[in-house]
Amino acid sequence: MSESPKTSVQTSIVVEAPIDHAFAVFTDDIGSWWPPEHHILQSELAGMVFEPRQGGHVYDRGADGSECRWARVLAYEPPERVVFSWDISLAWQVESDTSKTSEVEVRFVPETPERTRVVLEHRNIDRHGDGWEQMRDAVESPEGWSVGLRRFAARLQGATAPDPR
Repeated sequence: MSESPKTSVQTSIVVEAPIDHAFAVFTDDIGSWWPPEHHILQSELAGMVFEPRQGGHVYDRGADGSECRWARVLAYEPPERVVFSWDISLAWQVESDTSKTSEVEVRFVPETPERTRVVLEHRNIDRHGDGWEQMRDAVESPEGWSVGLRRFAARLQGATAPDPR
């Protein structure tokens, strides 16, 4: 019997922050920790927006006023959980066909009143179609979700890169 290919990527990190603060920084202040090289906007990045509600969007704003809506907020349950779509194609462009998008679930689990485990699962990556394994490999690589979560943890410790907003 052959093993089916892995269609999801999971990673986690423990941050020194209360659950409410960790959730708020992950969502409301996404631009302060998101890796600046991880944008598909054509213009210079001016900021990032995470609309805090189910049905909202995650998007980049360009210095020229353009916007790149690259995710839809599928679940917004502060401070425990958020789920958003990954509307990015294998060509690293916005994917308008929602049947060809994956999703990212982020759970926030308190370990102590001042420490939170952040568990991220990027799933259904095979929905991206032929060659989907390259998306899985990219988000699973050391420069994928791991770098984002490390930057997020650093931001919570006050050691952050300049905010691109």
